[in-house]
Amino acid sequence: MIDGVVKLIDQRQLPHRLEIVECRDYRTLAEAIRDMTIRGAPAIGAAAAFGLALAARASHATTRDDLLRDLEAAATILRATRPTAVNLMWALDRVLNKARAANLDGDGLRELVIAEAQRIAEEDVETNRAMARYGAALIDDGDGVLTHCNAGALATVDVGTALGCIIEAHRQGKRIHVFVDETRPRLQGARLTAWELMQNGVPMTLIADNAAGFYMRKGKIQKCFVGSDRVAANGDVANKIGTYKIAVVARENGIPFYAVMPTSTIDMTLPNGDLIPIEERDAREVTHIEGVPIAPEGVNVGNPAFDVTPHKYITALVTERGVVYPPFAENLTRIMFEETQ
Repeated sequence: MIDGVVKLIDQRQLPHRLEIVECRDYRTLAEAIRDMTIRGAPAIGAAAAFGLALAARASHATTRDDLLRDLEAAATILRATRPTAVNLMWALDRVLNKARAANLDGDGLRELVIAEAQRIAEEDVETNRAMARYGAALIDDGDGVLTHCNAGALATVDVGTALGCIIEAHRQGKRIHVFVDETRPRLQGARLTAWELMQNGVPMTLIADNAAGFYMRKGKIQKCFVGSDRVAANGDVANKIGTYKIAVVARENGIPFYAVMPTSTIDMTLPNGDLIPIEERDAREVTHIEGVPIAPEGVNVGNPAFDVTPHKYITALVTERGVVYPPFAENLTRIMFEETQ
């Protein structure tokens, strides 16, 4: 945030145009999260934190209690934007808890909220660099790697999660080829992941979502890397719709399946993935492509934005604290609690 403005890449316009959106108040930023101007769990978390920073800056409160009330009101609006990605809730709670615990007046509290939002953004970059190193070590020279949706720098503050691992492997000189699912209905793979890989000079092939199994069976794919929007305590992973199908087919073909996420995406309050709320989005995302109708008018539509992959299909989870293997319930508890004490 610079001079009270949060600047975001408008991901709806890529790859055709690189446009910057300026958010000067938390309601505008909340709408940017809701309409997917910005997307990706870590990026949403950082944006939500900056939403509270904007709310703090704009508040006319002169007392600590009044400012806290204004922050809580802003957080309520921001929480309602995207229910599945836990990073959004995590970032809001982190900033609010920091503010509640501080014995500061209005102006001092404002500065604390702004500084904490900035700290969350800076930490995300370092977290992603660590994940990239751990994940790249799992990719071998000559591998074909399948990825789904977009888990690159666009989905984070910088570097990326799953795509960060893939790009890091390429930078290390490993000769890899990436297969990119188009990722219907919003085509984040075709629009965003393909663009990021081409920007970084990584060899790739864009494929229809339904073609992944074909390339697996042909022996073209040796690893699968995806991001995550929420991980339950038992290792179940919620990610972009279509991830579950990929994991099942990967298991059938003996292909390792890795999910990559910061520990802020791991929700130890949920014992399993069936408890993860799944966002249902506008039917027009399915019935239209870039405003052009492709389905009969009035057709009944289901449009879940995410699905849950049971942990039995997951080879390992890659985090900034290392690679977590089964049994996930035991090992996630270890990295989430034992290593932070």
